[in-house]
Amino acid sequence: MSGPDFAAVFRAAGVAGWIHATDLDTGREVGHGSDEPLPTASMFKVALLVELCRQADAGLLDPAERVTVTAADRSPGPTGIAVMLDDVTISLRDLAYLMIAVSDNASADVLLRRVGRDAVNATMRAHGLAATRVRLSARETDATMVEDAGHGWPYLDLEDVARMRALDPARGNASTPREMTRLFAMVWRDEIASPASCAWMRELFTMQVWPHRLASGFPYDDVAVGGKTGTLPTLRAESGVVEYPDGGRYAVSVFTRSFATALNQPRADAVIGTAAHMAVDHLRR
Repeated sequence: MSGPDFAAVFRAAGVAGWIHATDLDTGREVGHGSDEPLPTASMFKVALLVELCRQADAGLLDPAERVTVTAADRSPGPTGIAVMLDDVTISLRDLAYLMIAVSDNASADVLLRRVGRDAVNATMRAHGLAATRVRLSARETDATMVEDAGHGWPYLDLEDVARMRALDPARGNASTPREMTRLFAMVWRDEIASPASCAWMRELFTMQVWPHRLASGFPYDDVAVGGKTGTLPTLRAESGVVEYPDGGRYAVSVFTRSFATALNQPRADAVIGTAAHMAVDHLRR
């Protein structure tokens, strides 16, 4: 059976695209450019969450430990603590919730300092995810974009965007579609942390508030979607797991790069759900 024509679907949406999907129980897979190293944007927070859980499992930290995130030492971002005006005292596990549910950059950077990026990367390598690297915090990502473009938001010039380290998988945070589905598969199969920690991670991923990408391809009350988005200039991506009521479980990762710099591109967002649905439908047949 031939696979879906992903290239045509991405082209019609005005983007370049890469995808990988796998059936978590049979191992069947389908993809397009599945092993291409790509920038992950906020999807780096998935690897960070995994390492947080592993350190909690090992007794190296207490998820209920409370920390104060000061207004003066807060990473920039459009959601969560990043946009609050006052100091916030909160537990590590609630920072993790904000990091996943609303992609809060300030929460992510507090957790990254707590667990250490070297530890995150070591865990990825130990589980065979050689292309999955966390090199930059959210604050560092923002700072390098300003430095590389020579100015802050908005980033409307494609030449400015082309210089950005954050969008270079050799210099910024990176992974591949196949490695992202493998990472999610290990969470869903209780293989990368304790069963209790994996169950908690699965719950967090289903709390993500963004419905316009992966979830848009599965608008059914009885189909659950858990995942994590990533967004940078011209980059839109999401990875996660789609669960059907008959027990079918499918990890999907879709990356897109648009040919325009506009922040509002509904077709580029929607094609992530469209391509994911095509992939899962192919696997279910």
